[in-house]
Amino acid sequence: MSFDASEYGRHVAEVYDETYAHLAPDAAVERLAALADGGPVCEFGVGTGRLALPLVARGLTVAGIEGSPEMVAGLRAKPGGDAVEMAVGDFAQTRVPGEFALVVLAFNTIFALPDQAAQVACFRNAAAHLRPGGRFVVEAWVPDPGAFRAGGALRPVRVAEDAVLLEAALLHPAEQRMITTKVRFSNAGVRLLPANHRYAWPAELDLMAELAGMRREHRWQDWTGRPFTDDSRDHVSVYRRPARP
Repeated sequence: MSFDASEYGRHVAEVYDETYAHLAPDAAVERLAALADGGPVCEFGVGTGRLALPLVARGLTVAGIEGSPEMVAGLRAKPGGDAVEMAVGDFAQTRVPGEFALVVLAFNTIFALPDQAAQVACFRNAAAHLRPGGRFVVEAWVPDPGAFRAGGALRPVRVAEDAVLLEAALLHPAEQRMITTKVRFSNAGVRLLPANHRYAWPAELDLMAELAGMRREHRWQDWTGRPFTDDSRDHVSVYRRPARP
């Protein structure tokens, strides 16, 4: 399947920070800093630096891979943005120099890859970036096909006085694919934020980690470390590359 890693950012970079300003990064940054234990961090899908910049502010060395030049420009324009070593490209394949204590793929971005093969390649690329004993952290939602009616769904993401964010989605379960467009209504007008997803269940991600030579170390419901249960709709999964004997 043809995949353009820069497409998402072209549509959303201009309003990305404003659209997701309600998502506080504090708990994620706290958890990631603890998992890195002072070591260098590489983030796949850095975006405009929602996690990377607070990690830099904590004194960590951070590098990243981002598909969209527009997103990278947004990162560079922020205080501390020049401190993040960046590579522009597909994070399933692109490398940045060095070995890292932690590789991060947050905010459901694993599902931005177009198919299972690309997701498996991403796990292998993450493992290739890790030093022995290093960790790969994936944050994602748990698929819920039952939320769709006749293959479609419309749900509110955020309702506030200054803006309303809705998500329209079509489900293609045979391919584990979901086509979505978020619609943002504000005083500035209407913006369409399209994104496609190749979703995967947590157990499938575990198998991808195994294929890449990693084992699951933790799975939580969220960044605060709440237990993952049958009712969890999201997960933070930590995979570890074995240390040398």
